[in-house]
Amino acid sequence: MPRKAAKLVGLSILGIAAVLIAAAAAGLGYRAWRQQAAAEILAIRSPNGVQEGRYVVLGGIQQWIQIRGEDRGNPVLLFVHGGPGSSTLPISSGWRPWEKYFTVVQWDQRGAGRTYGMTGDTVAPTMTLERMTQDGVELADYLRRHLRKDKIILVGHSWGSFLGVHIVKQRPDLFYAYVGTGQVVGRATFEKAFENTIARLQALAQSANNREALAELAPIAANPVANPDNRLVADKWSKALALPPDAFRPAGPVPPLFMPDFSLLDWYNRRSGTAFSAKYLRGKVSPMFQRDLAALGLEFPVPVILIEGDADDITPSGPAEQYLKQITAPHKEFVPIRGGDHFIPFDRPDQFLDELVARVRPLANPPVAEAGPMATSATP
Repeated sequence: MPRKAAKLVGLSILGIAAVLIAAAAAGLGYRAWRQQAAAEILAIRSPNGVQEGRYVVLGGIQQWIQIRGEDRGNPVLLFVHGGPGSSTLPISSGWRPWEKYFTVVQWDQRGAGRTYGMTGDTVAPTMTLERMTQDGVELADYLRRHLRKDKIILVGHSWGSFLGVHIVKQRPDLFYAYVGTGQVVGRATFEKAFENTIARLQALAQSANNREALAELAPIAANPVANPDNRLVADKWSKALALPPDAFRPAGPVPPLFMPDFSLLDWYNRRSGTAFSAKYLRGKVSPMFQRDLAALGLEFPVPVILIEGDADDITPSGPAEQYLKQITAPHKEFVPIRGGDHFIPFDRPDQFLDELVARVRPLANPPVAEAGPMATSATP
């Protein structure tokens, strides 16, 4: 290549690199500006409020928690996330109104988010339901002492609902109430989800007049067992018929990318932690599939409230409602959210809060007249 041409190529490459660097710097600068603005929006300014983030030792390792609320006198609500391994920190700006009525605690579990960032894969041998149940018990006891409460409220979502029941059943003396959403009861939850998937595929095939799909799906619909062969057929037609994915968009004033104090490294650890946790806590060998909540006994020493979307295709509410009918508890309620999906704490946070304030908060505190009106519900 002639020297002049090589020089032009080199200058072009440098120019492109400079443009890319400038664009990246501009993007990071814009993100930092948005995060700063978001921090102002979400800031707790009340004199008796709390806004903390810290590592605490649970089960011998450092685990991350965030504590936020406008009044330390409010009941403490521990949210046990799903996934498994899916930290809720970047998708929780819609919970800002919750902090008027509760001191809200988020916990990056063993193998998740910032906790995973601290430990990496070294916790692999301890990624068990038993160890994580004990982590939760230790955290509840820590929060009770740290925030000077007799007891707290536990809200479990999806995998967190399965884990949450184990935590509450092990130490009911630490809790005012258990709230489940996207409740997993065991294998029955996933068998019902598979049955619903086949029904949805049949509807799509019927609409498309796809005779081949209808012929392959019919015998599975007659006996919807989620074995490997049936799953292959379901996966095949899910792609061919474009079955809509189970996605959601978090509500709230701050988009996830611009949540304050959540770095690009935090995003990396969140994604890595979800993949890591899935190895041990998802699939047919997972505790959710191999065990059943009924095996823990049907007596609940604390009130149980299940708030369930009636359009949840990931953890259909039927098995959870049946489980609730079977258990005995000082108080129990099944609260259906019409049209609600698997992610109602995130995409319908105001409606979820209405239910928490009306049904759960009185179990920890008497009604407070001056607390003000509840958030406006989304239309059911």
